[in-house]
Amino acid sequence: MLDILFALPPERFAAFLAGALVVNFAPGQDMVFATACGISGGPRVGALAGLGAGTGVLWHVALAAFGVSAVIAAHPEALTLIRWIGAGYLAWLAVKSWRAGGGLAQGRGTPSGWQAWRRGVLSNVLNPKPVLFVLAFLPQFVDPTAGPVWQQIVALGLTFAFTGTLVTMMYGIVAGYAGRALAARMGAVNKIAAVLFAALAARLMWN
Repeated sequence: MLDILFALPPERFAAFLAGALVVNFAPGQDMVFATACGISGGPRVGALAGLGAGTGVLWHVALAAFGVSAVIAAHPEALTLIRWIGAGYLAWLAVKSWRAGGGLAQGRGTPSGWQAWRRGVLSNVLNPKPVLFVLAFLPQFVDPTAGPVWQQIVALGLTFAFTGTLVTMMYGIVAGYAGRALAARMGAVNKIAAVLFAALAARLMWN
């Protein structure tokens, strides 16, 4: 898959990495779960919760690769529409993040490492929001001249899953050491995420 990534224009891949990191660091269900697990079970449990969530992302990447490639194969002009819909979805996430409060009320931690990994996988796989996001985000960076669309989505998706797993595990580890101090700052993190989501949506709309 590395040859697919190298075939993409460098500026496009750099923009993808920047956008992926914005998404990875933004508060969401996986981050909240990993943080709650870290607080309740310590750094190791928090890390395993993040690893489980990252494992679950692979399911959504597979669905996106199959679905988007099938649509574009039948209707090549659909890629532009998908990109605009994706940018609109990111703008909606910006508004949602701005209005979100702090705290970890929506997350339920677990003190067991194996249970944390398993619940992380199930939480991600059974949540329809990740596949919607992957469908909105990854096609923005597909270049039809760089190779088969499904291969590009898989390559970008694996990169996204890898960076996301590392970031979510980091949240769980930090929460295991810092405890409630991290939870108390979730409100500020949400505001920062909202601004970054809005900037990413604006860039994609004018791309």
